[in-house]
Amino acid sequence: MTARPLPTRDAIVAVARRWIGTPYRHRASLEGVGCDCLGLVRGVWREFYGDEPESLPAYAPDWAEAGRAETLLAAGARHLVAVPVDLARPGDVVLFRWRPELPAKHAGILTAPTRFVHAYDGSAVVESPLGAWWRRRLAAAFAFPGVPDAAGASTDPSE
Repeated sequence: MTARPLPTRDAIVAVARRWIGTPYRHRASLEGVGCDCLGLVRGVWREFYGDEPESLPAYAPDWAEAGRAETLLAAGARHLVAVPVDLARPGDVVLFRWRPELPAKHAGILTAPTRFVHAYDGSAVVESPLGAWWRRRLAAAFAFPGVPDAAGASTDPSE
């Protein structure tokens, strides 16, 4: 396999925005064809890193409510680099929980300090304001591995 150059934050934002208009399709991850919120993140991952790091388990639309496990948060911790929510920057993955007692269930990619791209049921991939309603539901933030921060340091935990 050919090594790919590590993405920049601007490149991640550009790729996420390319997905805008992709119809919502549960468990899908094909730009322009269909995706859910996780499928968007998976598609951006493939653009820069190639194959996904693990197989996607089966999940129903109500997986978080039914299982009550922090499945999405745990996967983020396995493959991405945790960053404090208040320090999340464009190009970072953000996770949301619908209610405080529920696991994180929704994902998006920050495109600006106050905007993010995401897909949700009944719509398509859109860029939305990260307003008060969304900020109250922020559960976690993650950088893609190896993405340089503002000082030029890498987010790769092995460095």
